[in-house]
Amino acid sequence: MTIKSDSRHLYLQVIDHLKRDIEVGIYKEKEKLPSEFELAKQLGVSRATLREALRILEEENVIIRRHGVGTFVNAKPLFTSGIEQLTSVTDMIIQAEMEPGTIFLSSGTQSPTEEDQQRFHCSPEEEIVVIERVRTANGEPVVYCLDKIPARFFPAHYDYEDESLFSLLDRIGKRKISHAVAQIEPFGYHEKVSPILECDPETALLLLKQLHYDELDEPVLYSMNYFKADKFSFHVLRKRI
Repeated sequence: MTIKSDSRHLYLQVIDHLKRDIEVGIYKEKEKLPSEFELAKQLGVSRATLREALRILEEENVIIRRHGVGTFVNAKPLFTSGIEQLTSVTDMIIQAEMEPGTIFLSSGTQSPTEEDQQRFHCSPEEEIVVIERVRTANGEPVVYCLDKIPARFFPAHYDYEDESLFSLLDRIGKRKISHAVAQIEPFGYHEKVSPILECDPETALLLLKQLHYDELDEPVLYSMNYFKADKFSFHVLRKRI
């Protein structure tokens, strides 16, 4: 089906047309699109126009282009969250109407690194509790979590139930997390994490680093969470000052 001419630039019409085709299921998630030559011919536009449309669709994460392989429809994220909202992974999964679960990989105490000492303002003699987990949604692994908590804040009797660390610190540790400083880094295939999350080789990761503070502005939890980029989407609300 060719593009019907209107007053807008052709590449904008191509973008809307392809988005509609994806929305109605003509092209399904992770499905390969026709070649540029075939697609341009079907739409009745030049390859230059098509390439500009595909470039913008890739920037919007609607499609992904793999060099030498082809162009594929990106999977829609199951979980979305505003990064300005401090929400636990457990709550994000529940909000998506899925069942949260936890696979515990390891836990223990260790001496603080120099970075830990700076983060938590602790001495070299203090111990840090390190917890390594995989969070699941309806049984599917979606987030790899590495959490650090100063031992003085950690509950003495932790039974490793499926529970948010936010809730745990609040309920047992008497430390209510109020805010956090966050940093997001895009990540490609990770030798350790990607197999744990059962990622395809081309599936990217989003690394969310957060230092959480309690109501007294004391740092109590440092998290490194690796999210499957095809399952999670984060956005930021920005206001003009």
